[in-house]
Amino acid sequence: MTIRYRELCAHEIGRTLFKDFDRRQVVTDCWRREGATWTIKSAPFIDDWSETDYQTLITCLQNTVQTGGYVYGAFVDGMLKGFVSVEPALFGEMQRYLDLSSLHVSADMRGKGIGKALFLAAKGWARKRGGRKLYISSHSAAETQAFYQAMGCVDAQVYVQAHVDAEPFDRQLECAL
Repeated sequence: MTIRYRELCAHEIGRTLFKDFDRRQVVTDCWRREGATWTIKSAPFIDDWSETDYQTLITCLQNTVQTGGYVYGAFVDGMLKGFVSVEPALFGEMQRYLDLSSLHVSADMRGKGIGKALFLAAKGWARKRGGRKLYISSHSAAETQAFYQAMGCVDAQVYVQAHVDAEPFDRQLECAL
């Protein structure tokens, strides 16, 4: 199996790009904030994207590219099997954050190092853009949190309220570049 990585152009980001991408994630345990601490709780559900979710994702990724951000994909046999996006604008005075707006690996390719490669590519791009840290509004699933912890992420020093409002169960993280 050969995995090829490359930046994506806005014109190629459409529904057909995702035809072989399986977002499905069976979640059993999630991290939940209780007061000032995070604990693992049983919270079973299946996370998947609807057609509306795909259309929103496509619009967002196209906008990221068109505004100078970064969208980078992992392809196996020409099929998209993972992608990461970083928004172009620095924020947070002392932190100099760049927003890692998405990182997803197809269900059939998880555990093969694609997520790590995508994350490291995003860190490299953000560092070249003058960022000091990536900001991540992260899915609270235990395995997702284990991945981000392995990548060196910690709880964010400053929260982006728009992210908290959009996904109140997400864990707000940062990763030094």
